[in-house]
Amino acid sequence: MDERRYDVVVIGGGSTGENVAGRVTAAGLTAVVVEAELVGGECSYWACMPSKALLRPVQALTAARRVAGAREAVTGVLDTTAVFARRDAFTKHWDDASQVKWLGDHHIDLVRGHARITGERRVRVAGASVDLVAARAVAICTGSAAAIPDIPGLAAATPWTPREATSTRVVPRRLAILGGGVVGCEMATAWRALGTTEVTLLQRAGGLLDDNEPFAGEAVRAGLEAAGVRVLTNVSTVRVDRRAEGAVVLALDGHAPLVADELLVAAGRRAQTDDLGLETIGLRPGAWLDVDDDLRVRGIAGGWLYAAGDVNHRALLTHMGKYQARICGDVIVARAQGTLGNDTPAPWSRWAATADRAAVPQVVFTEPEVAAVGLTEAQARARGVTVRVVDYDIGKVAGAALHADDYAGRARMVVDESRRVLVGVTLVGPSVGELIHAATVAVVGEVPIDRLWHAVPSYPTISELWLRLLEAYGL
Repeated sequence: MDERRYDVVVIGGGSTGENVAGRVTAAGLTAVVVEAELVGGECSYWACMPSKALLRPVQALTAARRVAGAREAVTGVLDTTAVFARRDAFTKHWDDASQVKWLGDHHIDLVRGHARITGERRVRVAGASVDLVAARAVAICTGSAAAIPDIPGLAAATPWTPREATSTRVVPRRLAILGGGVVGCEMATAWRALGTTEVTLLQRAGGLLDDNEPFAGEAVRAGLEAAGVRVLTNVSTVRVDRRAEGAVVLALDGHAPLVADELLVAAGRRAQTDDLGLETIGLRPGAWLDVDDDLRVRGIAGGWLYAAGDVNHRALLTHMGKYQARICGDVIVARAQGTLGNDTPAPWSRWAATADRAAVPQVVFTEPEVAAVGLTEAQARARGVTVRVVDYDIGKVAGAALHADDYAGRARMVVDESRRVLVGVTLVGPSVGELIHAATVAVVGEVPIDRLWHAVPSYPTISELWLRLLEAYGL
């Protein structure tokens, strides 16, 4: 075995791993990234970028149809060949050469192969015949993968995961989707618009987008049904079979069997830690990695092991993985330079991940769009917050009326009355994703309500919503 020494060994070359490595090399440390697939990871090739590339033409067409004068110019339907070609351009046709070049430009070495931890600060790369030794830290950034529920026949039926749903070039005539979360709702939106005749969305328990305010899921369900998607909630799939001719048959509890050409499983994620050698350091293979706010894995003597991104299960979103990566890299550098001790840093400091517990922003690219940050009303009450909720009809704002005829949307801010600061905001309606960062700044900054009153929105924009929410609050 060839043995190589670095300050930092990063396992996983997705966006999280790239950012960890980039932060430490920018500060003068040496780093290597180990990647078994494509540098850039899930987000670049099978998740964020291709899924939004599929959804953006849907949104653009819908936006044009909402405005008189523009809707009359829309006479055709989506060109799926052109949509797929644009999607493929964003994924660089599943070629990671540009991302590999980025690593090189930032003085980061790359080793291709499967990494396994073999002991303290040691990583062996199968296929490359390399042993890597980390002087400072090993960072696990292997992300998550689609979880396949233990339903009889499901695995044998070779269902789509989100990877196939975002990369296929074939439009199925009939598509069934297991899971009413973000992926399920977005892919139902995309494939119905791209020409799938029958889309059926199955949610086992509860409503759609259950982690959000209830009105968000209700609005998305109405939007999906208006588009022709069949939505079934509180229904269990008891068996799945793939017929010889290719069709998939789902046996449903309390419903007639469902037949589809493809079945997408969007029913949660699992940690990609199965074969990382975690057992050699006292951790359980396949488990999510429990970390402190400085992203160090708990229970590891010497504090040399870090985990950032989906793999620690704190906030399974690309932007939050990158956020954690920046903090993780800075922590490793600060400890290497002696400017940070071994204690976990204070919340909201440069070296502590705090937003992934208190202020996670997310946009769901459905029709209507959903954007949220921080806590829902129920989550805030469960934490003992003295809550006041303010709702407002976004369509009453002048900028919204100009943006789209008959604009329909709803906004909610959740106020901690004891401190008079926002702890959560949810927006539902066309293009609300572009409004959420203002809410994120307010929640993260704990800006007092009385000071927010002086943040005057430009007229006539949809941002005037902030003025109306504060007026409804009583200012």
